[in-house]
Amino acid sequence: MQEHRWYLKVLKRVMMANLLIIVLVIQVMGSGFRMEANGLDMNYYVMSCPSVEPVVKNIVNRALQDDPTLAAALLRMHFHDCFIQGCDGSILIDSTKDNTAEKDSPGNLSLRGYEVIDEIKEELERQCPGVVSCADILAMAARDAVFFAGGPVYEIPKGRKDGRRSRIEDTINLPLPTFNASQLIKAFAQRGFSAQDMVALSGAHTLGVARCASFKNRLNQVDPTLDSQFAKTLSRTCSSGDTAEQPFDATRNDFDNVYFNALVRKNGVLTSDQTLYASPLTRNIVNAYAFNQAMFFFDFQQAMVKMGLIDVKDESNGEVRQNCRRIL
Repeated sequence: MQEHRWYLKVLKRVMMANLLIIVLVIQVMGSGFRMEANGLDMNYYVMSCPSVEPVVKNIVNRALQDDPTLAAALLRMHFHDCFIQGCDGSILIDSTKDNTAEKDSPGNLSLRGYEVIDEIKEELERQCPGVVSCADILAMAARDAVFFAGGPVYEIPKGRKDGRRSRIEDTINLPLPTFNASQLIKAFAQRGFSAQDMVALSGAHTLGVARCASFKNRLNQVDPTLDSQFAKTLSRTCSSGDTAEQPFDATRNDFDNVYFNALVRKNGVLTSDQTLYASPLTRNIVNAYAFNQAMFFFDFQQAMVKMGLIDVKDESNGEVRQNCRRIL
């Protein structure tokens, strides 16, 4: 009964918040983007593994019912995968005695949710052995996590292959929580994103938390971009140590535009959050998303589809792993 009520609550919230988004997505799909992008295909598994979508959705749904914080974890994992070596599932690979993998870099140690991807992969290997890549599973899981948290409905092309490289030294290219707007714009531009794409993707921080270690630098001296009362809140959080967690906004498990309203009030947690409002380069975008959630949802789903196309692997330079944690 509790599970049924939770599911009805999610459906009601999504239906109310996303009616406009669904219409917009249908328009986009009808514009010709539906079939292929960068060699990928919306219907890639329709013949080879027709059960892939319900398998991913059901397992993600169950995981989020047990632990709603996993929505942020799965979304963040997808981002950290795509930004390093492209969307190739390299973040999922375990370290070995001969190689320290991406997941063991300092910037990735707080990632979680690997067991959800493992469960999906195991079920798909039972139903469609050797067909569905870990890279596609991660992209679909992030998409469904956004949906079940109340975010926009969007579809993604599939057919990514899994990469064969995962090295700690590559993670130096991850954007840092201390970046200002100019640095963020540059980092995202190198991967083909506009400033608006970057702000929309930053809106993923509507879910989840940050650890004190990533924002305590703002408390060492007066930060004019930080509200004084909120600074006291952050200080109280950090009194419990570097691993203490601070939600990015007041609705940490709900995908909405509350994050952008927090930035307007100077309540951004990270330097890289608040800089989006402090900088004239991006302030108008933040204001627009704070005012219009539907605009944020639409731009976010467009940017997510775009992110999922970064440096995708094909048969020539990738594989389909049997176990997401190990290269074949």
